[in-house]
Amino acid sequence: MLSKKAKYAINALVNLARKYDQGPILISAIAEEEKIPKKFLEAILLDLRNAGILNSKKGKGGGYYLIKPPGEVNLATIVRLFDGAIALLPCVSYKYYERCDECKDEESCGIRNVFMEVKEETVNLLKKNTLADIVSFEQSRESLKAPPEETSSKNQKITP
Repeated sequence: MLSKKAKYAINALVNLARKYDQGPILISAIAEEEKIPKKFLEAILLDLRNAGILNSKKGKGGGYYLIKPPGEVNLATIVRLFDGAIALLPCVSYKYYERCDECKDEESCGIRNVFMEVKEETVNLLKKNTLADIVSFEQSRESLKAPPEETSSKNQKITP
């Protein structure tokens, strides 16, 4: 399960991706729009800036902005930054590998084999999906929403 910090980071980054061509965005605006506590968001954005995903501008017209285009920021990078290993077992982790204490033989371990496949599929999906993909999905869903139907009072039945 994603940590709250990782989830908030993704929400904040998607917010910035939606406004990619609008210049720096204030922390207070992101916090309000995404319903993220401002102090928590400040720490998250600092981590993202230190990781080279965001940059900030101080003063009038300041705020945070994406350094790279939204299509170049994948979810695997963000998840690893905030939650570490994507793998569910340490013996299948790429960056955080550790041999399992109880393991007799990794090569013939059926449990390891299953969780290696889970990790590979998860990593592939997270690497394939970018902030641009999320924004595109949201925009396509918004365009599918039909305007609310108007009903006249003449057509409504009133039951006593």
